[in-house]
Formats: sequence, structure tokens, C-alpha cells
Amino acid sequence: MNSLNSIILEGHLTKDPVSSKTPSGTSVCKFTVASNRYYKQDGERKEEVGFFEVQVWGRLADTCSEYLEKGRGVRVVGRLQQNRWTDETGMAHSRILIVGEHVEFKSSGRSQSSKKEKSMEPQPAY
Repeated sequence: MNSLNSIILEGHLTKDPVSSKTPSGTSVCKFTVASNRYYKQDGERKEEVGFFEVQVWGRLADTCSEYLEKGRGVRVVGRLQQNRWTDETGMAHSRILIVGEHVEFKSSGRSQSSKKEKSMEPQPAY
């Protein structure tokens, strides 16, 4: 039986996305999403902000690079990926990021924004 690894994240980009290509020419786009959570504790409204690294690949990466910018709202549907490594001193490290498989672009809230509102799903690789 397969385990479920799925996430939906909604928030705003903390800075402009960074795009690059792998040696084989595959596009990669990385960006960080800030997501706010509000709750009450002892009758007082509290806010918690989480910062999440997102990585998208291929045609979706090209589209995100073109349309996303700092402050833009997004909804990302994807999966969690854990990267583990050991540094030169022998210390073990781990990092979890979101691999986006669907990105929905929300209104940026900027009236003069040149970027368009769009939703993009990954295309099958043939």
C-alpha cells in the first residue's frame, strides 16, 4: 500500500523566484511562500507565520518564473520531499521542501502589476 504524501499551501511569495536549468536543460524554479495562521489563545488573537520552500520543474517552472513576483499570492498543490546529507564534519542535516505539481496564481494586490493571473498544471512528459 502506498502512503499519502500531499500538501496544499496558500500564501504569498517572500521574494522574486529564482530560476535555473539543470545540465540536461530542465527548468527549475524555486521560491519561498509565507503562510499565516491565526488562532485564539486565552481569548487573545495570535498569529503564526510559516515560511516554506517550493520547487517546481519543467514547463511549470518556466510559467512560474514568468508570472510570479514578490508579494504575489499563490496556492501550491504538491508533495513533501526530504533531502538528507552529511557535511564535511560528519554532521547530519535534513531539509524538507515542497515539490509543486500545480500552482494557482492569485491576485497580487498591486494595481499596476504586469504579471497576469493564471493557473498552471504540469504537462505530461513524453
